[in-house]
Amino acid sequence: MKKFLFVVLALMLTLSVFAAGDKEAAAAGPQKITIWAWDPNFNIAIMEEAKARYQAINPDVQFEIVDMAKADVEQKLLINLSSGVTDGLPDIVLIEDYNAEKYLSSYPDSFADLSSSFDYSQFAPYKVKLMTVGGKTYGVPFDTGVAGTYYRKDILEAAGFRASDMENITWDRFIEIGEAVFAKTGVSMCAFDPTDGGLVRVMLHSAGSWYFDKNGKPFLAGNPVMEAAVATYAKLINSPGTMKTSGWAEWVGAINSGKAATISTGVWITGSVKAEATQSGKWALAPIPRLNVPGAVNASNLGGSSWYVLNSSKAKATAIDFLKQIYAKDNDFYQKILVDRGAVGSFLPSQGGSAYMVADPFFGGQKVFQNFSAYMQKIPSVEFGSYTYEADSAIASVLPSIYAGGSVADALKAAQAQLENAIK
Repeated sequence: MKKFLFVVLALMLTLSVFAAGDKEAAAAGPQKITIWAWDPNFNIAIMEEAKARYQAINPDVQFEIVDMAKADVEQKLLINLSSGVTDGLPDIVLIEDYNAEKYLSSYPDSFADLSSSFDYSQFAPYKVKLMTVGGKTYGVPFDTGVAGTYYRKDILEAAGFRASDMENITWDRFIEIGEAVFAKTGVSMCAFDPTDGGLVRVMLHSAGSWYFDKNGKPFLAGNPVMEAAVATYAKLINSPGTMKTSGWAEWVGAINSGKAATISTGVWITGSVKAEATQSGKWALAPIPRLNVPGAVNASNLGGSSWYVLNSSKAKATAIDFLKQIYAKDNDFYQKILVDRGAVGSFLPSQGGSAYMVADPFFGGQKVFQNFSAYMQKIPSVEFGSYTYEADSAIASVLPSIYAGGSVADALKAAQAQLENAIK
């Protein structure tokens, strides 16, 4: 009898083990990863490439890549997080770097802590810094907005300047060169929209400063770097060598038409610069100018986004593995998206790849992406805070008074008051 009971118990134990194994197999079976992002020709197309690569090694994993306007991604994410409703949230979401701290500081428990899941020493330090809050790192760095100055060699040479004259200069020197170029050739040195303060961000970031201090408090008034940035921007706008434009089309049109000799902004402008094929071989790349303040460097950033995994994800482990296998390991992936989409990733090992070493005939044989890679590693780390766009609006509202020769200090006091009121 005892022997019979022993056999029955052993059989029951065996069946329970098989049942448990079946449950684990089911849990590890086909999974679906939902991703929210924007821009079908850039982020979405790149994620489709990443999906195809991951499914080649994990065919059971399904993907739903949802293309929405950037504002819609931000609004839906904010509504869900603020209401505590996790149903309907994606597994992975793209967040612009300027907005990262807003989400991470307000809803840290909503995002997966990836500190121990990735080797962050392999990514650009400034990108890692902006997604690290309270000692925890939450995101997977993606594209960089590393900035540079694209310039027409032929126009500058006609004014008596060489490539070395554009290397590691200050904005004051850039303005001097621009006025000489305009006087000698009749071509504007650069084009800017007086209502767009994007270049102010570039100037601030290159000096390791921002709209907010390390405690997240507005730091417009009394910030010497801020004062230098807006004063320099006003000087640039008022320079006879600067062409004033309105909106994106006029700005890019100024360089494509040959009316402006340079454009200083993020690497994402490369495709627009190359859109005018008749100018091939006439362009070159230099580092951006720097402010004439202590600690400023000839390297900065404008734009960029990163990927984040939601804690509510039912496929969190798979989502993390997907980002690890593709965005933190696949060097060939980064070569392809650079060639196909002009995307400069912030994964450092990828930048020794073949695509980064290609000499571009449009830029006179320069290896422009190799240059951008070098610039990227010099970008200072800053904390963007939670209200970059509110700060932009406050600065934009006082720029006209500075253009008119008004007090920079007084204008920044007014801007700070406006910003503080906006974020109460």
